[in-house]
Amino acid sequence: MDATEEHLLAETLRKTMTAASGQALDAALADLGWAELLAEQPDIALPLTFRLLGETCAHAPLLNDVLLSAAGRPTGGTLPLPFTGGAWVLWERDDAAAGTALDAELPLHTVPVGTPVPLAAGRIALGWWLLGTGRAMLTLARQHAVDRVQFGRPLASFQAVRHRLAETLVALDGAEATLVAANDELGTLLAKAAAGKAALTAARHCQQVLGGIGFTAEHDLHRHVRRAMVLDGLLGSAWELTREAGALLRAGGSAPRLVHL
Repeated sequence: MDATEEHLLAETLRKTMTAASGQALDAALADLGWAELLAEQPDIALPLTFRLLGETCAHAPLLNDVLLSAAGRPTGGTLPLPFTGGAWVLWERDDAAAGTALDAELPLHTVPVGTPVPLAAGRIALGWWLLGTGRAMLTLARQHAVDRVQFGRPLASFQAVRHRLAETLVALDGAEATLVAANDELGTLLAKAAAGKAALTAARHCQQVLGGIGFTAEHDLHRHVRRAMVLDGLLGSAWELTREAGALLRAGGSAPRLVHL
């Protein structure tokens, strides 16, 4: 797939995700050839599709497909997913189960402990999803800072506001670099952890920039904040994965080179 084809695919996916979510989006992506793209070009399918899910705040049970494919099983079904704190959840393929405590839009519910499957590809997918929702939050906060006037000055002119936006951008760019470089178990652990931490950093700083309006249900920020909290917990939170990566390094007795410059 060349650059032009990838751009056209991205625009098609963005329009589809803007128009539908949940079960309807799952069906629409199946019609667009999501399963074939995942099987034939996962290096394009994961960053492109999951980043756009974050940017549009849409959702679909595609994480199931990523993990099933990595385990050599047919896509289109579901499987238990490890969640932070030792819990396990199921991401249903219909909208009937929607209404979790953290994100009422997601059809997640707790289940007994499931059979372990390879998680590396799923963590990369979630990392791109977290990155997308983090960038969406940054866009909302930046636009508010540009448009809002306080004390006769644009909000964006205040240094404290600019610092929060800059720190968010640095965190998100760093997470993206980690996702691009991840190519082994340790790399995927660190990439998911970096993306989770960056998205939560974006939620905290952008909430501060938006002020009171960011706490209201009428503003879209709260949807991204809730989504980031759930996605960070899936397949291990940033805190848990950082500890797991540390345990791997201690067991190995050295820190491998993650990126060759």
